[in-house]
Amino acid sequence: MIRILTSSARPLFATLLPMLLLCLLPTLLRADNEIPASTLSRAICDRLSPQLEMELSNKGLHLGAPVFIRIFKEESLLELWIKDLEQYSLFKTYTICDYSGELGPKLKEGDKQSPEGFYTVTPQQLNPWSQFHLSFNLGFPNEYDRAHQRTGSALMIHGRCSSVGCFAMTDFRMEEIYTLVEAALQQGQNNFSVHSFPFRMTWENLARHQGSQWIAFWENLKQGYDAFESNRTPPLILVENQRYVVETAPTGSMASTTYQSAETSSLASLNSDISSGDTL
Repeated sequence: MIRILTSSARPLFATLLPMLLLCLLPTLLRADNEIPASTLSRAICDRLSPQLEMELSNKGLHLGAPVFIRIFKEESLLELWIKDLEQYSLFKTYTICDYSGELGPKLKEGDKQSPEGFYTVTPQQLNPWSQFHLSFNLGFPNEYDRAHQRTGSALMIHGRCSSVGCFAMTDFRMEEIYTLVEAALQQGQNNFSVHSFPFRMTWENLARHQGSQWIAFWENLKQGYDAFESNRTPPLILVENQRYVVETAPTGSMASTTYQSAETSSLASLNSDISSGDTL
């Protein structure tokens, strides 16, 4: 039987509803941020955590600190950075076992291209039940991709060393990456960034690919690359007018970073490549 609220009861209901929602909010937030776990992922994280703790401690870092990932397709490398006080330090560089497609962004479902761009991974994107050992979803298509009508789904970083549009690692390397990522999320990092580049975004590398149809897109990606190189902190990435806009805070306040294009910038302004960290 359905009862209709009387006019006298409605004010009381209107008063109680916000209070009820306020009481439920912490529970709802915990559910949204709950980190999925399987028997396999728990066993792997428990097994690897002591060794990773020791390796991190030797570099002045600790397990559970915020993480940041960069991918370089041409070099087949994945960098995993760990926050150290205000900046991030390179912990390890992992060899990507396999990725599919050519240099350039993913355009549509089924093109077997691995994506390029700036992506955000939340706890809900972790998949400890993956058929590819362990995985997490990059979040493709992001706002930029959707603005360019790019389509696709389930673009992952995963194990099993086999890729159809994803970035595939060996199982052992994926276990380490997954353990570090899960620990950071468990310790309060709401999400982490994955920046996927065609190559290290130096002017020399852009000059090598000057004839590519993607040169303007890559110059736009270079802005995010340069911002991190300068501050060792993942920048805030926005999307405006179908372009990435990079926000940095070099003086303590948010300010847009202005860059010149590859055609007008001097090669003398090259960024030095990263030389620290272990490569696996």
